[in-house]
Amino acid sequence: MTTSFTHAVITGGAGFLGSHLCERLLASGTRVICLDDFSSGRRENVAHLLGEPGFRLVEHDVTEPWDPGRGAGRVDLVAHLASAASPVDYFSRPIATLRAGSQGTENALGLAGRHGARFLLASTSEVYGDPQEHPQPESYRGHVDPIGPRSVYDEAKRYAEAMTSAHRREYGLDTTIARIFNTYGPRMRPDDGRMVPAFLGQALAGKPLTVAGTGEQTRSLCYVDDTVGGLLALAGSGHPGPVNIGNPQERSVREFAEAINDLVGLGSPIGHVPAAVDDPCRRCPDITLAREQIGWEPEVELSDGLARTSAWFAARMPVADPA
Repeated sequence: MTTSFTHAVITGGAGFLGSHLCERLLASGTRVICLDDFSSGRRENVAHLLGEPGFRLVEHDVTEPWDPGRGAGRVDLVAHLASAASPVDYFSRPIATLRAGSQGTENALGLAGRHGARFLLASTSEVYGDPQEHPQPESYRGHVDPIGPRSVYDEAKRYAEAMTSAHRREYGLDTTIARIFNTYGPRMRPDDGRMVPAFLGQALAGKPLTVAGTGEQTRSLCYVDDTVGGLLALAGSGHPGPVNIGNPQERSVREFAEAINDLVGLGSPIGHVPAAVDDPCRRCPDITLAREQIGWEPEVELSDGLARTSAWFAARMPVADPA
């Protein structure tokens, strides 16, 4: 079992989650090549890493083949995170989202194959769709609309899982699949449309928090440090996946809105907007496999994680006067 890596390529490495993964790998002594086309990732997410020995930032579209070239040395980990991950992004770039999951995954797998590297696919809980089994174990095959507006993301990831599994079976590639549930933390884009940055942005500005639908639909939030720890535990194991990486503490969307509102303390009202099409009613991971097979479970309490995230947002955006 490999427990550490010497040289990693992270596609989508300038994104919210990717930048934290780059940071953690560098801290462990791994050389890191960060690939990103900056369609949703941001240079500022990795700006603090540019002077670090062993860090290299490459602007590149993962749907085009790429190799680090002669003299770069062997790569022993390829982590494929490149994809639009928020509804705002994949609704506006549906074809690009599908291509990142299809052609992008094949290119990343090809890179891993040429170097004999461990391959980690960052998949998603969206492969379960609007689940009819709760909580969701890895054995659940999902309830997904293949032609709905969310399908470009759902099916891109389902295809990526199939492509990854095929390369493992046909070529003997050392692959694994992480099914990531809702993750939050510093470096999320305020405008990406996901629940936590949306509520924080509204609360800090003293505006009404807009809850979609009734607010009774549930989510399970995992702080980014925990998610990255899960990804590295899975990458360093011999497990082929898929393995759920998420926090099994389930709450309603309205409860999350209330918690953020209380944390910010400006007393913003909570209102409602129409529910999104195909918005899952319940979402909660069964992490038995992660606990038993890779020795991982989340550690950061919601109150602590939200406080860290709120402080990061507050330092970067105007905050309303409580008076």
